[in-house]
Amino acid sequence: MFRRNTEPQPTPEPPSAGERVTSVVGQSIALKGQMSGSGGVRIEGSFEGEITLNGMLVVGESGKVTCEHVRANIVIVAGAVKGNISAEKVEIRKTGRVWGNVVTTAFTTDEGAFLRGQITMEDKIDLGLNPPTESDEQAPELDDTAPLDP
Repeated sequence: MFRRNTEPQPTPEPPSAGERVTSVVGQSIALKGQMSGSGGVRIEGSFEGEITLNGMLVVGESGKVTCEHVRANIVIVAGAVKGNISAEKVEIRKTGRVWGNVVTTAFTTDEGAFLRGQITMEDKIDLGLNPPTESDEQAPELDDTAPLDP
């Protein structure tokens, strides 16, 4: 009546670098400036400036981010974010607090989460995170004053 399934099960693929945390800003760390690059970042301390990540941003329960505009593929907020968020996926946990507008394709929130702002759902978002390709680069300008070789 019951038989064991002998077919091999597919092995789940490990998460890509953008879907896991590769860098951590500790609880006692306060940073100001610009954060950009690829990979996942978890902020447990405080950060003030601009964030543009090709990957995941996690703001931990003790994390505080003040940023005019956060851009990342995935943003998970369990702490506080003051600023607008643009991401493919945004998740606000029950301890999360966001003061700003959110533009996303997928939005999740827990009971008790706080958002003061507007949520705009889009079919697709261009975050401007991809580096320019060779076809996008322009030819260098020519120096009219340089002598030409014969």
